[in-house]
Amino acid sequence: MAYVVTESCIKCKYTDCVDVCPVDCFHEGPNFLVIDPEECIDCTLCVAECPVEAIYSEDDVPDEQQQFIELNAELAKSWESIVEKKDALADADDWADADAGSKFELLER
Repeated sequence: MAYVVTESCIKCKYTDCVDVCPVDCFHEGPNFLVIDPEECIDCTLCVAECPVEAIYSEDDVPDEQQQFIELNAELAKSWESIVEKKDALADADDWADADAGSKFELLER
């Protein structure tokens, strides 16, 4: 069971989670992060670090966010690994409280 980054991360891309990951399983896209399920060791350290609460255990991903399980696995194969914290996107704070279901279409691949 791996951990999954969900919709709340889109357009925010805070990278606090990256700093605590002991196995560097995060991958970075233009406006979103994903976790490679093959690399994740289920340590849970990233969950508490995410300021927008976007990271869930695969078993606990909300029903309306289930597509992110496969999306993390798919995008991790093509996106570069990220191993150090970076600045969040410039308008991240504006998007941090966006309603669930409102950001998926904004995901840049």
